[in-house]
Amino acid sequence: MMKSVEMFRAGAAQVDISPPLGELVIGGFDPFPATAVHDKLHARCLVLDNGQTQIAFVICDNLGIQREVYQQARQIISIETELDTDHILMAATHTHSGTRAHTDKYRPRVVRGIADAVHRAIDNLEPARIGWGGIDEPSEVFNRRWFVTDPDLLRNPFGGTDRVRMNPPRGHSALVEPAGPTDPEISFLSLQATDGRPIALLANYSLHYVGGVNQGDISADYFGLFSQRIGELLEAESSQPPFVGMLSNGTSGNINNINFRQSGERYQPYEKMKQVAELVATRVKEAHDQITYHDWVQLGVVNRELKLKLRQPDEQIQQYIAEIQSKPEEASYYHHYERHYADRVRQLLEGPDEVTIPLQTIRIGELSIAAIPFEVFVETGLDIKDQTPFADAFTIELANDQQRYLPTPEQHQLGGYETWMGTCNVQPDASERIKQAILEMMNQLL
Repeated sequence: MMKSVEMFRAGAAQVDISPPLGELVIGGFDPFPATAVHDKLHARCLVLDNGQTQIAFVICDNLGIQREVYQQARQIISIETELDTDHILMAATHTHSGTRAHTDKYRPRVVRGIADAVHRAIDNLEPARIGWGGIDEPSEVFNRRWFVTDPDLLRNPFGGTDRVRMNPPRGHSALVEPAGPTDPEISFLSLQATDGRPIALLANYSLHYVGGVNQGDISADYFGLFSQRIGELLEAESSQPPFVGMLSNGTSGNINNINFRQSGERYQPYEKMKQVAELVATRVKEAHDQITYHDWVQLGVVNRELKLKLRQPDEQIQQYIAEIQSKPEEASYYHHYERHYADRVRQLLEGPDEVTIPLQTIRIGELSIAAIPFEVFVETGLDIKDQTPFADAFTIELANDQQRYLPTPEQHQLGGYETWMGTCNVQPDASERIKQAILEMMNQLL
């Protein structure tokens, strides 16, 4: 039974969810075994309680976590706590130097780690104040989809050509301009005890990941480094219970930190990652010093299940599949990944016609947060920020499930990696349907 008194409380905790060595690192097309843990992976949890409603955020250092894993964690949480599991937002950071929670050896650790993080955060609840803000840092976000003049750079694995190229060669003479915008804003919410002691800070930045690790290394990427550094900048290292820094991924499906206009500087392993984490943490600290704290705020959650059609290959694509799969292994190829995508499209052909995805919106005072289970294009996130009925808003991607890319209809027209069938599996107008649903859900929170 929730308390009816208007007392605001917050609690936070983190739990180690680093995988055992030997688990496959799946950040690209060719997985390889983990051979070392450079820095630990965590499930980081923040719980808010205004005396009427409890809400929890769990941000996991992981490439992406499937819904059934989160559901297993919710089942444990429902048994061990009184928290309404529909009031939990769970998301992956999308570090590419982590492993997926797929195997029988690793999945139970992730499930238990998420549940323990929530349980411990609830145990750590104490009277608190809350504030939020944002600050722009445009220097580390670049749209990775480019118009180019060289047709060889526009080949796709379906025997055709696109109008844009993802991650073109840096400094190439064929570069024209990026095919979309960026979102430079770092949004954050901050919790402190009534005596001013920092409890937790949850930030959000629309930057895919940074990378630059040694092959075989496990790392939380800049998300983990930020989480540590922001605690240092807030002078919270000796806080008890321990301060928890958290960085969620915004709408970064078409965003990375590479300036393709330049030929590119060589970095040592982890060097660039550290630079980005330091910059983002420093900027958050700068804005953090200016925010207003509230002794109590309204909290609310709206969840919705949305059905989307899965893309199905037409006769032309099916013919392509047959041709590719009939080629001998040593045959020359039009595109390096054509056989890989033939397999992906075949799976779509043999699979279901639709998918049901979870959507979630959260209200914290005059701040609204959207949770979407895709790698969301930045245009969608910008539209939600612009059209929200609240004063402030941001989106956490890869939340409550793991789906593939979510381009806008306009970006579908341009083609490119993120739009390929097998990389984006849902109907081309899915982003518009999701955005409409999210805005309706935010209005329900008023």
